[in-house]
Amino acid sequence: MAWWQLLLGVLAGSVLLYVVLLALLWGYARLHPDTVSAREALRLLPDVVRFIKRLAGDGSLPRGVRVRLGLLLVYLASPVDLVPDVVPVIGYADDAVVVALVLRSVVRAAGPEALDRHWPGSTTGLQLVRRLAGISASGPA
Repeated sequence: MAWWQLLLGVLAGSVLLYVVLLALLWGYARLHPDTVSAREALRLLPDVVRFIKRLAGDGSLPRGVRVRLGLLLVYLASPVDLVPDVVPVIGYADDAVVVALVLRSVVRAAGPEALDRHWPGSTTGLQLVRRLAGISASGPA
């Protein structure tokens, strides 16, 4: 097998994997529209960014949690996305899914008390973030 055939195979496999991931993301966004709407997420964005910065700076949280939050901030600030934001629906959905997954992971490691302690916004916003993180009013989902 020539080097160019190998390179072509790797490229085709990468494109196929990317298309499959996009399809999964699209499916997730379509199956879970009630989690948090795009309008609600955009309204929450400034509070969520401040919240993530506060959590990342909390020395009482485990180092792994702070590292995940720091990487999330870098991802959100980066112009490079899994799906470009110009792609309708899933362009912003990928950011929301990544934030939700990291928040769920952080809540499992740090506990929901960390959410309550560091949330800078309104009570309504905190309820939306708790829903995004998979926490009901009575505890983790």
